[in-house]
Amino acid sequence: MRVKHIALGILLIVADQLSKIGISNTFALGDSKEIIPGFFNLTYVHNTGAAWSMMEGKMIFFYIVTLLALGIMFYFYFTMDKKDKITQYALVFMIAGTIGNFIDRLCFQYVRDFLDFIILGYDFPVFNIADMALCIGVFLLFVSIFLESYGGFHRCEK
Repeated sequence: MRVKHIALGILLIVADQLSKIGISNTFALGDSKEIIPGFFNLTYVHNTGAAWSMMEGKMIFFYIVTLLALGIMFYFYFTMDKKDKITQYALVFMIAGTIGNFIDRLCFQYVRDFLDFIILGYDFPVFNIADMALCIGVFLLFVSIFLESYGGFHRCEK
């Protein structure tokens, strides 16, 4: 099973990095192209902070927190019950998303974002594939915790 997880993690990181390369090679910083009117744009921005640009420019802080978070996630992944499939996938998504954005921070001192949605009139902060992977991972982790609290329904006996 670990081979599937490694393959998924690599696929997510590669998709994230290729999409960022594609957007940064075709858009100037700040450029935006409407894809679905009133709902979805491609907008190229640099984020020197965390979610919603919090703590902008604190790169040393982000490096330390990222390395600690990766260490903790890898620890849990390698020590957890192998039957806990949902949590395994949650950690794979979270690790891949963390690595995707960490690559940007190391190489550029910012994260390249480009997915720009307007949801119910709210212009949601611009994000990328690594951010999506992180959110999917966190969602799966919540699902796993919820199911665990109701008798361990998420465990598979394969």
